[in-house]
Amino acid sequence: MIDTATSLIKFPRILVTGGAGFIGGAVVRRLLRSTNSKVFNLDKCSYASDMTGIDNALKQLEPSLEGRHILLKADLSDFDATQAAVRESDPDLVLHLAAESHVDRSIDGPRIFLESNVLGTFNLLQSVRNHWLELIDNRKENFRFHHISTDEVFGSLGENGSFNETTPYDPRSPYSATKAASDHLVRTWHHTYDLPVILTNCSNNFGPWQFPEKLIPLVILKALSGESIPLYGDGGNIRDWLYVEDHVDALLLAAINGKIGRTYCIGGFGERTNKQVVQFICQYLDKRVPRGKQYSDLIKKVDDRPGHDRRYAINSNRIKTELGWSPKYTFEKGLEETIEWYISNIDWCNALNKKSGYQGNRLGLRK
Repeated sequence: MIDTATSLIKFPRILVTGGAGFIGGAVVRRLLRSTNSKVFNLDKCSYASDMTGIDNALKQLEPSLEGRHILLKADLSDFDATQAAVRESDPDLVLHLAAESHVDRSIDGPRIFLESNVLGTFNLLQSVRNHWLELIDNRKENFRFHHISTDEVFGSLGENGSFNETTPYDPRSPYSATKAASDHLVRTWHHTYDLPVILTNCSNNFGPWQFPEKLIPLVILKALSGESIPLYGDGGNIRDWLYVEDHVDALLLAAINGKIGRTYCIGGFGERTNKQVVQFICQYLDKRVPRGKQYSDLIKKVDDRPGHDRRYAINSNRIKTELGWSPKYTFEKGLEETIEWYISNIDWCNALNKKSGYQGNRLGLRK
């Protein structure tokens, strides 16, 4: 694995979009702890945004390193605000993670996904291209625009096979359709305008600081509160689970050593059915926080999500062979650490739910 601090020296100013989100926040914290780069965090600070983890990381920095994180509150769907943020940050590297990403919410209200994921990416590309063209020779040569996407753009797999960098796009939800569109825009800005881009498509992330609406934190919190644990359909939908810190390793490696114009698929080698994930959490909590009867008694099957993809799996051979990446965490190790984190941070979850207005209710029921 690369020495992040040494390798990122050529990127003294880094712009992270969506840095107050789950994956973006993990990236920002890593950059603050492991590099000397100045980190500009562009985020519109919506319902799922939270700065607690970053604030905690900042408190651990030496006083001499204060001022390395600058929050730029801006909405990428606003071109003027986006352009102003790019000018202020004057980046050597852009890590584009900002996106509306909750599939169920995209079913309930797709317009904001179009505005954020498609128009927002367009505005960012235009602003970044203008910035890149004005850079002096050395900075221009080193510059990178890294677009972070999802395996959901590829659609649904059958019982066998896996997604790779040549898999045709076949999105099935408003969320994945808008992410697919953003991927195409990024590739177009590379081929048409020569913007130096790198793309990555990842599998389902999990870990600490994830918004409580997502499957793993939702199940943990429902179980601990003694509420019914919803399981979509027959529970047989399969996802390839990737621990967020492993994903951050891969993202920084791709940004530093990835080939311009290339796509890298990042998977955690953690294929599990939703039912298996839920049962693992329940069995772990039976030992860790016994309640007198099994947590699995709380599992309740509910109507499936409209257009629910059956199976995702990623072939990560390219990033393994070309860049030397491999995950450090097994699914079980990562999930155990995640469960422990949520047990210790119930107050954070409750505060974020209150701020966002989300109270564990079911979303994504086609109206």
